[in-house]
Amino acid sequence: MQIEVLRPQDMTAQRVARWAELQAGDIRSDSPFLSPDWARTLERVQRQTSRQIRVAVAIQDGRDVAFLAVRVGHLTAMPVGAPMCDYQGLVAEPGVTINVRKMVQALGVQRYDFCHMIEDQAEFAPFARGRQLSHVVDVEVGYEAYEAARREAGTSVLKDSDKKRRKVEREVGPAAFAAFSRSQADFDQLVAWKRAQLEATGQTDIFDAGWTLRLMQDLFERRDPDFGAGLFTLHFGDRLAAVHLHLHGKKTVHGWLIAHDPEFERYSPGILLFQDILRWMDATPYSRLDLGPGDYRFKRELANTGVWVTHGFVGGVAPAALVRHAAYSVRRAAEALPLGKMSELPGKAMRRVDVLRGLR
Repeated sequence: MQIEVLRPQDMTAQRVARWAELQAGDIRSDSPFLSPDWARTLERVQRQTSRQIRVAVAIQDGRDVAFLAVRVGHLTAMPVGAPMCDYQGLVAEPGVTINVRKMVQALGVQRYDFCHMIEDQAEFAPFARGRQLSHVVDVEVGYEAYEAARREAGTSVLKDSDKKRRKVEREVGPAAFAAFSRSQADFDQLVAWKRAQLEATGQTDIFDAGWTLRLMQDLFERRDPDFGAGLFTLHFGDRLAAVHLHLHGKKTVHGWLIAHDPEFERYSPGILLFQDILRWMDATPYSRLDLGPGDYRFKRELANTGVWVTHGFVGGVAPAALVRHAAYSVRRAAEALPLGKMSELPGKAMRRVDVLRGLR
């Protein structure tokens, strides 16, 4: 098997079409983050950074059988768009066995770090160091059937949302939902609310990097029906209460950036907006709302299925790989100790460093 490494912008139309064809073969691959358009967009908005986007293409019997897009540095590679990327994985022809170590070697780096690798990709299973669930709402059978199934499962989130919606309409004003809004003002408000939230919780301001805002704006302005970002809004009367910017593929809407007006916290406007999106999907080609990784109560209550994702790294006997191995050894040892929150510190430190590396 031959491995060829290309820049996304240098890929021929035939290769891009082949990538899209392989992606369309499995609903689990219908993630915007696995699309050739994601890699091509990131290459365009990150041109001012020190790292480069590359695509490793596996070729067998004269045909392209797998694609892996990464961001490469001097010694290591990371997922394209990290930390704004919720999924990583090979887009590959079914039944083909790929040697991912050789792919990483062909990229000219000592290791490839991943954080949300789709677990059922056997090629990466030996390199996983941990896992978490990414929550998904499947509404293939329609919203009413989904709501009934959630009720039978003992989840009251949707019933509670209906009560809060009636309450806010009595106390504030009508709840008005908009899908794929083109309001720049509402887009800007999302960024402002999100920055305030990150500051209040002591998290890294992802927007300081510059390219993250360019990425959001680029995707917001796209008109491609199979790839881009949709702005979803919820107003109470004439006031914006919640706003979401979600990516989309052909059949999947992926929850990405969400924020709401803190003054309306008691009405749970973010949940109400998710409920509106799920109802709206009945009249669209979309059948999945992917809420992404993260153990949040609202995700557990809304989701009726999920995708396991893993974190880890691929590397051989090289200094950069040995350093990562040592870091994971410390993390694993700490997590095995009965120290409560203290046991989580090495893992949190690794994730924080990886966020900063990705934003750089």
